[in-house]
Amino acid sequence: MKFSKLDLLTLLISLFLFSSCKDSSTIGLDVDPANRIDGILLDTVTVTSRTVADEPVTTYFSATQTSAAGLSRYPLGQMTDAIFGSTTASLAMSLGLPSNTGFNDFGKNATVDSAVLVLPYQITPATAASTAAGVSLFSPLYGDSTAAFNINVSQLDANLYTQSKFMSNTAYAASTPLGSLLALAKPTTPFKVRTIVTGGPDTLIAVVPQLRIKLTPSMIQSKIAALDSATLSTVANLNASFKGLKVTAAAASGKPGGIMFIDFRSTSANLEVYYRRPNKTTPANTDTAVVRFPVNVGSAPVAATVNHDYTNTPIAAQIKTPADYPVTYLQAMSGVRNKITFPYLKNLKASLGTKIVINKAELVVDISDPADSIPFKIPPRLALYRLDIAQQRQNIPDNNPASQTNPSGDPRAVLPFGGYYDKTKKSYTFVITNYIQDLVDGKTVDYGTYLAPTSASEFNVFPYPTSAGRAVIGSFNNPSNTKIRLNIYYIKNPN
Repeated sequence: MKFSKLDLLTLLISLFLFSSCKDSSTIGLDVDPANRIDGILLDTVTVTSRTVADEPVTTYFSATQTSAAGLSRYPLGQMTDAIFGSTTASLAMSLGLPSNTGFNDFGKNATVDSAVLVLPYQITPATAASTAAGVSLFSPLYGDSTAAFNINVSQLDANLYTQSKFMSNTAYAASTPLGSLLALAKPTTPFKVRTIVTGGPDTLIAVVPQLRIKLTPSMIQSKIAALDSATLSTVANLNASFKGLKVTAAAASGKPGGIMFIDFRSTSANLEVYYRRPNKTTPANTDTAVVRFPVNVGSAPVAATVNHDYTNTPIAAQIKTPADYPVTYLQAMSGVRNKITFPYLKNLKASLGTKIVINKAELVVDISDPADSIPFKIPPRLALYRLDIAQQRQNIPDNNPASQTNPSGDPRAVLPFGGYYDKTKKSYTFVITNYIQDLVDGKTVDYGTYLAPTSASEFNVFPYPTSAGRAVIGSFNNPSNTKIRLNIYYIKNPN
């Protein structure tokens, strides 16, 4: 394609105008047509994608005793997928000190009437960016909304509070059953529960959507109510005596199941113990009371274990034997990701016979089966990131804008990065102009570029188990033309 001869100033002005255009194939749409510069579209650049196993990740940061120590949401459940096999997620948790003001111990002759482990669902409003992309709410349940779960609670065999690593593939042994529940997941249904009011009648209060798992009173009597004031004076002493809880959830027989997401950052997660004790002034009379032991990442560890079983699935075959398959696979929670490569990009200047200025580069990822399958829906967002020379995960330049809080960021990162699912186009689009320009110019070495699901409300390059999406995407050689591809809009650089 031929270009009009313009001086350097005109060229720079044209490039500036292009940055505000919606049509990526032209530059300077508001310029007089006689002086318009048309960019060249190159959409034949080879892009390879390989399904690879993702890595386990930390689910609790023991060095930080704040809400930032834990994940924004924790997974619990089981799901069986004809394509992705079986996924299970369980929880291990320590108890914090009772939240009741002035509580020292249960007192002599206290009798536990009931105990309930309260696990609130985590519901997160979408960000402005995700709302603009059509994602209005993070769902606290991924999978079959009609599935029932067999939920079991046991006492941990080892003290979780004293451990230092909490990886997503760590198994936490628990051999003493404490309680169970068979229930449907109702993550958006608030309801009322009866609670004890000191000095007054019991009353109904509204609570957030939650799981309420009844524990065996006699077990809580011997393991918790019998603890003395010294044991209940510090979190360390409490957990040395009562080593914490493990919670598992198996989908009911014949159901595909799903993954629920639990909130351990608010004050709603508790072990509630309801008990009777003699009145301090009139021992012949009996008082009823409730004490709440918080389960909160700001005071004690909460960890998640996630297992994926890809036996007899095409995913297992692709991991074992890498090759150019028509489709590749993505699954969150340390499941599988795609390694993306641009094998001939470094030779682009030589093949074109000139240097180029890239006006815009888009990585487009088509869903192989555009039907938004139920119950395992297409993830609303994907992450795209790179590895540095030390094999550490980093944002690519276009998703690393410079700011006062990020002075080492890239000042060129001014356009929306993308990565949200477009239900109309049945694809994801990432704007990666600066990354591709750096690769073409040899300023950056591609040590590994990866694609993976991420939470709709919080982009992250690490596979934290805060979302459970999965997707089948078309590879570059997909015969149905639903594929991953790189669109480069460029002009020749005469310098």
